[in-house]
Amino acid sequence: MVGMVRRHLEMIVLVVSGLLLAGGAVAWWTSAPDAATSLWIAGTILGLIFALAATLEAARHHRPTVDVIAVLALAGALWVDEPLAGAIITLMLATGQVLESRADARARRELSLLTARAPRAARLLTDAGLVEVPVAEVEVGSRVLVRPGEVVPVDGRLGTGATFDESALTGEPAPVERAAGEDVRSGVVNAGAAVEIVTTTTAEASTYAALVRLVEEAQATSAPFVRAADRWALVFVPVTLVLAGAAWWAAGDPVRAVAVLVVATPCPLLLAAPIALVSGLSRAARLGVVIKGGGALERLARSRVMVVDKTGTLTRGRPALADVVAGGGDPDEALRLAASLDQLSAHVLAGPIVEAALARGLSLTVPEKSREVHGQGVEGTVDGRRVRLGRASWILDGPPPVWVARARRRAELDGSMTVLVEIDDAPAALLTLQDPVRPDAPRMMRALRSAGIARVVLATGDRADVAHAVGRIVGVDEVLADCTPEDKLSALARERAAGPTVMVGDGINDAPALAAADVGVALAARGATASSEAADVVLTVDRVDALAHAMSVARRSRRIALQAVGVGMGLSLIAMIAAALGFLSPTVGAALQEVIDLLAIAIALRAVLPGRGARPSLTADDRAVLDALRVEHDGLGPLVESVATVADGLSTGHPDLAAARELVDALESELIPHERADEERLVPIVARALGTREAVAALTRTHAEIEHQVALLRRLLDGAPEPPDAESIVEARRVLYGLYAVLRLHNAQEDADAFGLIPAYGT
Repeated sequence: MVGMVRRHLEMIVLVVSGLLLAGGAVAWWTSAPDAATSLWIAGTILGLIFALAATLEAARHHRPTVDVIAVLALAGALWVDEPLAGAIITLMLATGQVLESRADARARRELSLLTARAPRAARLLTDAGLVEVPVAEVEVGSRVLVRPGEVVPVDGRLGTGATFDESALTGEPAPVERAAGEDVRSGVVNAGAAVEIVTTTTAEASTYAALVRLVEEAQATSAPFVRAADRWALVFVPVTLVLAGAAWWAAGDPVRAVAVLVVATPCPLLLAAPIALVSGLSRAARLGVVIKGGGALERLARSRVMVVDKTGTLTRGRPALADVVAGGGDPDEALRLAASLDQLSAHVLAGPIVEAALARGLSLTVPEKSREVHGQGVEGTVDGRRVRLGRASWILDGPPPVWVARARRRAELDGSMTVLVEIDDAPAALLTLQDPVRPDAPRMMRALRSAGIARVVLATGDRADVAHAVGRIVGVDEVLADCTPEDKLSALARERAAGPTVMVGDGINDAPALAAADVGVALAARGATASSEAADVVLTVDRVDALAHAMSVARRSRRIALQAVGVGMGLSLIAMIAAALGFLSPTVGAALQEVIDLLAIAIALRAVLPGRGARPSLTADDRAVLDALRVEHDGLGPLVESVATVADGLSTGHPDLAAARELVDALESELIPHERADEERLVPIVARALGTREAVAALTRTHAEIEHQVALLRRLLDGAPEPPDAESIVEARRVLYGLYAVLRLHNAQEDADAFGLIPAYGT
């Protein structure tokens, strides 16, 4: 019972003070002045106790506070027999405290998910057989068996090669192959067959236990939010006391001093700032951004430096099929057979392959039988054909065919993963998968710069070439690759010297940095993680540009809060001077202070409205058009990739332009109509949403360039001799590669500038 009263003390004081003030008013109206006075005195005493407790608490923590003015005003109201003024002050104070507690309430940063994921037991291989023991009892040199799907309990060394999901530590979604003799860290998941490790540390000294401790230590050192009123107290309190003392001394009347204290009670400061912050929190929530309290919102508004993770933050965080390179057969048929077989696989790459096949409209069938070889691939029979897909080293007995080697080399340069498809004992296609950059990531970076972020650092556990490629695309200032959680903490410590720092991440491995940053931002749209527990700001939508809009909201809310405080405190200062000169009694001063409060609140409530520079808006019709065009856009992906495939197949040794002629027919019948529809329907929508035609000038130019290149290819093919000469082959290859580059760039432009506008915000 006592604990519940403490949790709701501010609300209890607000309700009781309101009842006492209203009851006194009713008693006075019904000609019962003694009862009214008693009720108002009770209200004043309640406020005095409440304000005195707050003042003593601030003194105990050596924190300046304006509550001392309220204590003097309430005590003075009792002394000079102005109980109504005291009761009004109590109600104002209680209202301010309730609003402030609501604005600064922070979600508890529990480590429930992180600790729940930590392994509790380990399976030891002993002479007596397999023995399960608590993980704390595992000693260095023990032989531990880790089954498929289990978390490695203790750091150790592999006895045989194995495949692991290391996303909990590095944030990278792709499985990692580890050879026999390599070290493996606790916290990673066995993504292959059962494997034996020899422990090299105890559970307490292991990687995952250290990660949990990092989060706890980082949270313990997070600085608490200091409310705005306390920062003003160092100036406001002495000025008020001097003015009140001067009024008493000049007039010889303590009532004037009390009147000064009453109108000086900083309720505009206590009310306006929390209301503006709460309004900002509400506005951000509509954008799909949960900000955990007014303190987090204010720190977000003041931030100047951002450290951002790559996987799941700037990229999708999940592999997607990028290309199907066929070895002479039908690429769609190879993909259909592979996806049909993968329907029964739980491998991390199986889902993207199945999704890509369905997106292309391919009809999948259930395999007659299938067998998965952990860490290698899957094999089975589909529609009477023997199909295998997986690692090239598992499928091929000898050197890979030339087309496979070329496609794998290109994929390696792009940082892509590859899956080889074999049909009826012959390599049929190579599937390349990559973690694509989010289409809204470049827009987020530009919006963050406009919102006041001066420096952005990309810190990722991925390798340097991939990290630098993503960094160039989205536009960061510095790239830090191969980062561990400790490296990210060190980067935050360095960057904090340039100003308040924001950390943006996705995954358990980012939790320490999120907790240590001035503001931690977690992406939790695909499910809650320990990162969202450790963060101050949580994005509940799968769009990072929502963060830029939320930062704009935070800065605007803080600016409006300062305006409301400035107007309120300025009027209070004028009222203080009037009270010092004897123009205001304590009761009239308290009533005037209420009017000033209402004005300050009205100014603060502007924060709930969308301001200029809000996120681009789309009508329902605009969104439907963009959705339809995006379906067409994605459906043309295979055609775009076939441009490079056809160019690769052109050879002066075997001159043949038949494939190029089929391609140009498809480009004219499918691609060009789509690009013209984009120009007629998509470009005007984007221009309206962004407020300027200049923003779509590049899209219009590339539409024209694509049509020009296709027309050039048509003229070249129509004018080529039959059989074609070497010059025609070389020129066709040159045009095709140029067209492919323009198409890739144009698709990236449309993703970022057009389809990135399609909202995914909460309602």
